[in-house]
Amino acid sequence: MRVALDATPLLGQRSGIGNYVRGLVDGLAALPEGPEVLLTLFSVRGAVPGPLPARTRPAPRRAPARLLRQAWRRVDWPPTELLTGRVDAFHGTNFVLPPLARAGGVVTVHDLAYLRYAETVTGDALEYTQLVPRALRRGATVLTVTEAIAEEVRAEYGLPADRVTVAHHGMDPTWSTALPASPAVRDRLGLPERYVLFTGNLEPRKNLGTLVRAHAAARRQDPEVPPLVLVGPAGWGDRWQGSPPDPRDVVLAGYLADDDLRSVVAGAAAVCMPSHYEGFGLPVLEALAAGRPVLASDIAAHREIAGGQALLVSPGDADAWSAALLRLPEDGPAEQARRRAHAARFTWAASAQAHLAAYRRAAAD
Repeated sequence: MRVALDATPLLGQRSGIGNYVRGLVDGLAALPEGPEVLLTLFSVRGAVPGPLPARTRPAPRRAPARLLRQAWRRVDWPPTELLTGRVDAFHGTNFVLPPLARAGGVVTVHDLAYLRYAETVTGDALEYTQLVPRALRRGATVLTVTEAIAEEVRAEYGLPADRVTVAHHGMDPTWSTALPASPAVRDRLGLPERYVLFTGNLEPRKNLGTLVRAHAAARRQDPEVPPLVLVGPAGWGDRWQGSPPDPRDVVLAGYLADDDLRSVVAGAAAVCMPSHYEGFGLPVLEALAAGRPVLASDIAAHREIAGGQALLVSPGDADAWSAALLRLPEDGPAEQARRRAHAARFTWAASAQAHLAAYRRAAAD
């Protein structure tokens, strides 16, 4: 079987969707019955980062997304197979399924933020209100990364249950062996010895204003509460929902490379994820894989992914977040082992198997 994937999320600073595509590619390559995979770039800049695993190679041609979108807004031409050559299925990994001539179509809908929190999305995401229904009209098999989002997608678009497949993200095994950042690394990154941590885009849906206010209130009550470190790209919009954080209490560490990120997570007193809404919540699972305590918003995706291994807090209750920061979860060897064991259940091999089943279904349809 030959499958093409939209690999554009692998370019540049890798986001959560970029990590998803990378993990999926590795998972498919590890399957004994895995398909031949063509990585398609809707861009003329950059290159797929290597080395590539077995049975995986770049698609033979590429084109700029801007020109393709202009054409696709008017007509379903050119078909994507002009870039990929003959394939049995094409997987739109990031909400969008381009026109296809003969291949079966698969699209991953990571969340419905473009509908549920439309005021928090920008750029390409603003077009998902039209692009996702267009993919469904083309008959796409839908992948979601949690059952929570699968239920939303089925209800929102009136899809039968068997048209939506759930494929949880996997975990890179290096998270389970991550060690806390050394003093030299902390100095290089400007981090204190002890800290609580947020990782992700600094954007409104992440609810950082509540976390920052709750953290400041906890520090006023007890100065021993660790400083807050925020790791991730600057994002967009009114991410603070009010006054910006006090630099005496909050460190803005910016985007970190993978090795630094793992060590910073492994050294955190706790990882905090206060999001109003998530499709999966990968930082929650990464923190659990590293054995760290997690404070997460009490939303459907976090309940599903954390599996009882995180302290769940109402996203809008700053007082509850302050109380949680004042009394962090237990962090002994037994607790760390339980967190790691839970995260180890999420593998890219299992995710790739679910994806492969969706590819075969789409190709048969």
